[in-house]
Amino acid sequence: MSIALKIKDYGLFTKFRLSFSVIISALSGFLFAGGGTGLEAFYLLMGGLLVTAASNASNQIWERDLDRKMARTEKRPLPRGAMSLTEAYIVVILALIVGSWMLYQLNLNAMILGLIAYVSYAFIYTPLKQVTPWAVIVGAFPGAIPPMLGAIAVTNEFSAMPGALFFVQFVWQLPHFWAIAWVAHEDYQKAGFYLLPSGSGKSKTSAFRIALSALLLIPFSLFPWVLDFVGPFSVMGASILGLLFFLYAYKLYLTLDDKDARKLMFASFIYLPLIQFVYVIDKYFFFTN
Repeated sequence: MSIALKIKDYGLFTKFRLSFSVIISALSGFLFAGGGTGLEAFYLLMGGLLVTAASNASNQIWERDLDRKMARTEKRPLPRGAMSLTEAYIVVILALIVGSWMLYQLNLNAMILGLIAYVSYAFIYTPLKQVTPWAVIVGAFPGAIPPMLGAIAVTNEFSAMPGALFFVQFVWQLPHFWAIAWVAHEDYQKAGFYLLPSGSGKSKTSAFRIALSALLLIPFSLFPWVLDFVGPFSVMGASILGLLFFLYAYKLYLTLDDKDARKLMFASFIYLPLIQFVYVIDKYFFFTN
């Protein structure tokens, strides 16, 4: 196998694009808490990237037999036989050790948070996906840790500010992942996953709950303002972005169309970094306490 193909397989195995989006969230929390450029930012980005990669890779080890059943995952390295199980374990162990060490260079709390995210994602959320749709709620906890971790990398304490960032991303996870679950519903069923918010599948009930979660994101996105960490600029930005995002979810409720679920999914990818960096921009350029 060529080096280029091997690198591509490692990217698939660790879900590099997803890992990269996670560290962008961590960076937003880091900057929001007053972190700067330099070695600390490097440790956060690389440590976060490696721990997230270990989480994603562990997920694929758990689900390697199920991945063979789904079109969206059958080309991953383990189902294809392009990577041995021993090699997969080595990648996970090295990424987790080096990533945790890098987070420890920031502070102990950052490393602990990274390990909590890894354990809860790999050993609680992943096996729970085959058991109950509530796995989505459980998975939202590790999924919401990155901005909190970024802030704690600076403050070294669990306080209201990193907590507010956590809850914004926690609520965002629900419409985000349910939109993915809607688009991939038939494929998920092949592996025994039923992850939509209603047992009725692609129904009005599921669409209503998705729209409701998107609507709830608007007040939750105002938490940093309520706690006096940002000002009117964030209120305006969060309200506009939240309303636009909700409209995508409401359209899905009206049509129950996969096309609109896909639009909501892509809107969620755009919404999160925008709202997080609205907070950062407000903090640095507009907010006066």
